[in-house]
Amino acid sequence: MDKFETLTGIAAPMPLVNIDTDMIIPKQFLKTIKRSGLGANLFDEMRFDRQGNEIPDFVLNQDAYRSAEILVAGDNFGCGSSREHAPWAIKDFGIRCVISTSFADIFYNNCFKNGILPIALPQEAVDVLMKDAEKGANARMTIDLENQTVTTSDGESFSFEVDAFKKHCLLEGLDDIGLTMEKAASIDTFEAQASQARPWV
Repeated sequence: MDKFETLTGIAAPMPLVNIDTDMIIPKQFLKTIKRSGLGANLFDEMRFDRQGNEIPDFVLNQDAYRSAEILVAGDNFGCGSSREHAPWAIKDFGIRCVISTSFADIFYNNCFKNGILPIALPQEAVDVLMKDAEKGANARMTIDLENQTVTTSDGESFSFEVDAFKKHCLLEGLDDIGLTMEKAASIDTFEAQASQARPWV
């Protein structure tokens, strides 16, 4: 998993509330167990019409936001079913950080396991960030995970809270497998001792 330390990038404004996981990645795209390729279908039913043509009004179809790495969204982002494909699609599109006033718990935790930083801030702060995102490609936000700050293109800064363990995992690029591999030496020692103590196993 890629490390997340500091990110400066374009932020896309999406002021919708209750964006659920089926909106993020519709059910027909859940057949794969690969984490790559899902970005093409992120927000599929909002991005494309029934003929597969882009819907021009959708924010990620606008030239200013096609390379967005940050998403500023409305309340209760990631609600609905627990599909891990949702953060997979977001990450594969290129978005590394989602900012909202609140997140569904399962989606929130899945983000950290997939290298995405979800940031929950008060409505007043999200309103400021939303307006900054609406400025387009020339306005770039900076996310500093080490110092736990979000800074607008105008230099206004907001502090955010994040669990210390989840922060450590993102900073070091550790998913569940990576965390396990950190203990590889201890695991090998245990296996060797267990093999000697119970050779019949």
